[in-house]
Amino acid sequence: MNKLTLDDVDLQGQRVLVRVDFNVPLDKQENGSPTVADDTRIRAALPTIRHILDGGGKAILISHLGRPGGQPNPDLSLACVADHLGTLLKERVRFSSNTVGDTVREVVDGMSEGSVILLENTRFESGEKSNDEAFARSLADLADIYVNDAFGTAHRAHASTAGVAEFVDPAVMGRLLTKEIDILTKVRDEPEHPMVAVLGGAKVSDKIGTVRTLSKVAEKILIGGAMSYTFLQALGHEIGSSRVEEDRMETASSLYEEADGALALPSDHVVAEEIDAGAASTVVEGDIPEAQMGLDIGPATVDTYRSAILEAETVIWNGPMGVFELEPFATGTMSVAEAIADATDAGAYSVVGGGDSVSALARAGVTDRISHVSTGGGAMLTFLEGAPLPGVEALTDAE
Repeated sequence: MNKLTLDDVDLQGQRVLVRVDFNVPLDKQENGSPTVADDTRIRAALPTIRHILDGGGKAILISHLGRPGGQPNPDLSLACVADHLGTLLKERVRFSSNTVGDTVREVVDGMSEGSVILLENTRFESGEKSNDEAFARSLADLADIYVNDAFGTAHRAHASTAGVAEFVDPAVMGRLLTKEIDILTKVRDEPEHPMVAVLGGAKVSDKIGTVRTLSKVAEKILIGGAMSYTFLQALGHEIGSSRVEEDRMETASSLYEEADGALALPSDHVVAEEIDAGAASTVVEGDIPEAQMGLDIGPATVDTYRSAILEAETVIWNGPMGVFELEPFATGTMSVAEAIADATDAGAYSVVGGGDSVSALARAGVTDRISHVSTGGGAMLTFLEGAPLPGVEALTDAE
């Protein structure tokens, strides 16, 4: 993707508006104040921030956090993130309780070279998700240069990810965004074979384009999670009370046919009558009894999927195999995480994205054994299926 990057611009004395992805989980301290529970995404932005500061730029950081619905919500303020970032940078990070407006503009205009400020949650503004032009222009007024380094939100045409780039020249890719695009481009366009994709999660509808695209290049697509039951029912199997998308039967059937044998579905299942850690669970082969719901792939499927993963030279994973948050239904997801780590150790190139999958890696203790852990789930899938990413498309083209 031929877009300008940080290396193409002179940062000295410039106001550099950086869209980072600080949508991090928060915990409450004993005194009730919030604190960052996992700083992975913050650390991922450090190379870009540090490059701007070292280059004499003035770093103005913007991000969303959670889903406040376009209204201020103290529980979703980025104030504690600013404190945490300052600790990581070993620099003072100013925080603005506003995102745009005269007060913000005055503070930004008074910034010294090599300083950094984090503005309040962009989703406190109603114009963020609607990509409101007035809000985008207000953000643009703060900047001489715009940098998008938030791969995790690049698939969304929001004011801070796409709209603002229309009003700032140049608008460039940050270090993290550049790395993600480079890696995923190679995996999508020039993968080492055999290539195996592992897709899970709740909905077939979330991954239609991904399945269709990957079925043309991957030797195997291993399906798990609730989305597998939509496929199984479409193929005539009994799936009990398992979650299913009734309006996607025809789509699932056609996707299975298009895959021409590449798409693998679970042959056995861990089932229970309800989604509860204390529910009595059992393993069934083939069809699922009427009163039971499938909540994880079974041991035979685990063995089949593990064998396919270990034969791969390229592995992509997005989406859990079951309700892995509950111990009785975690084995499938944990086994996939371990199998991908083992395949990587044996020389395969692995890419894992999506919040649940990344959490599963951490839970299994294998994160550092994966070739590339993507900071985006939806963005990764969108890119792999060949669809445009609005947050990248809006950036300035390289000559």
